[in-house]
Amino acid sequence: MATALVTGATAGIGAAYSELLAKAGFDLVLVARDLPRLNSYATQLKKLHKVKIETIKADLTKPIQLLRVEKRLANTAKPIDVLINNAGFGIKDSFLDSELKKEQELLDVLVTAPMRLTHAVLPVMVKRNSGVIVNVSSIASWIAGGTYSAAKSYLTVFSEYLNNELNGTKIKVSALCPGFTRTEFHQRGKMRMSGLPNFMWLDANKLVAKSWRDAQKNKPVSVPGFQYKTLAIIAQYAPRPIVRKIGINVRRKQR
Repeated sequence: MATALVTGATAGIGAAYSELLAKAGFDLVLVARDLPRLNSYATQLKKLHKVKIETIKADLTKPIQLLRVEKRLANTAKPIDVLINNAGFGIKDSFLDSELKKEQELLDVLVTAPMRLTHAVLPVMVKRNSGVIVNVSSIASWIAGGTYSAAKSYLTVFSEYLNNELNGTKIKVSALCPGFTRTEFHQRGKMRMSGLPNFMWLDANKLVAKSWRDAQKNKPVSVPGFQYKTLAIIAQYAPRPIVRKIGINVRRKQR
């Protein structure tokens, strides 16, 4: 039986990916900070889909706890076939006003953790010449929208690079770059989103289904939704002064 590991597995895109993979028959290793919620969700998935589930309580900003997840990914006796690097959060404040501790945690979760977890699992996947890695990035990775955008830029480019580096193998790497999605993300970050029109909101289950299809096709980047496909093209090919202006305006509206 194939096994998938999902970080940030109990809410939003992580929960949607866990559900999709369980439904597809994967055993799961679910990683999150909130152990009661983690165990409750694991129990729910077990009942619904009759799969085996391990849980790992880990705060990915803590090196010792991150190492626990790395060790599980590097375990050749119980190999991980799919890695979903999903854990993440955003900071509402401008970099000029934000706490340095929060900025460091953002880098730890959005950059350091997926890099280290990918580095841990790849030797196992290369040895078996099989595996799928999905890095949950963002449409924000193409705009100058603060340190969140900068961190997501790393994740998108990192995924594109690995997809190319592993060309000729049976290992697939894809960056999922969604736009605004109905999850707990913005509420937890205390961001103002009331002005966003309904058509700009994505459904987590639908975008995850598209991401998984794209990953199976080994597409380096997956952008769900026609509205965000259009924005992605504008962000990548429009003059950078325009893109920078869009980025700062989006950030200011969220505050």
